[in-house]
Amino acid sequence: MARVCEYSGKRPQVGNRVVRRGKAKREGGIGQNVTGISKRRWKPNLQTVRVMDENGRVRRVKVCTRYLKAGKFVKAPRGSHAAWKASVGK
Repeated sequence: MARVCEYSGKRPQVGNRVVRRGKAKREGGIGQNVTGISKRRWKPNLQTVRVMDENGRVRRVKVCTRYLKAGKFVKAPRGSHAAWKASVGK
């Protein structure tokens, strides 16, 4: 399953890790030299949460923590699956 928030669409970002050597000019040195550049990824902070959708069904979704904090959705009550099974009679 992809590392994508199902609400905001937030996904991993790609960038460079830059390794430098030397003392910066503003700190009294003769300047810095880049000695290595390698690729890296910043991953979103995703959590798997049980959510009630528009139809009242309980689904597991991956949500970024920004949306969790903002309360942009309704979390499913705990134990709702057991209550549903009892009402159906299984």
